[in-house]
Amino acid sequence: MKSREAIVIRLAFYCKEKGVNLNELSYIAGVHPSTIKSIASGSSKNPGIVTIKKICDGLDVSFYDFFMDEMFKKLEQEIE
Repeated sequence: MKSREAIVIRLAFYCKEKGVNLNELSYIAGVHPSTIKSIASGSSKNPGIVTIKKICDGLDVSFYDFFMDEMFKKLEQEIE
């Protein structure tokens, strides 16, 4: 699994848990809707750390908790 796939999974998990759709997330996180949609679809090749932090803040989830999942420990090496 690649990091962006893990981010997509965690984003979907927290949106579902919080009962927030992508448009609502865009508003509460202060991130452009197209950016949220590209991250959620996995088409964003490199979602920025600041953007992920804003999303976490909007979801009221700590940055630590967002990344504290076993799948992040098992990521493939992504050097290309």
